[in-house]
Amino acid sequence: MRSRYILAPEAALDLVRIWRYIKKRASLDMADRVDAVIREKIVFLAGTPGAGHWRRDLTGELYRPETRPLQVVAILHGQEVEQILRDRV
Repeated sequence: MRSRYILAPEAALDLVRIWRYIKKRASLDMADRVDAVIREKIVFLAGTPGAGHWRRDLTGELYRPETRPLQVVAILHGQEVEQILRDRV
């Protein structure tokens, strides 16, 4: 059985933006592959609470491993992670 998760509207938009960025700069196939890998990682995290990289300065507010289904609030890469998350939470 696959682990379940819910993408917050902002996280879903993050995923769309990532897909569009990669499609524009690489290819449709690459964008689809990256999307699939991101979703696989989310499923893994949903099924394995406590796994993954912990940001001790952020996880107290954002990481709640007991939540079922897993709630994904953001899919981010970059240096402004703290500011983006502060604006969302």
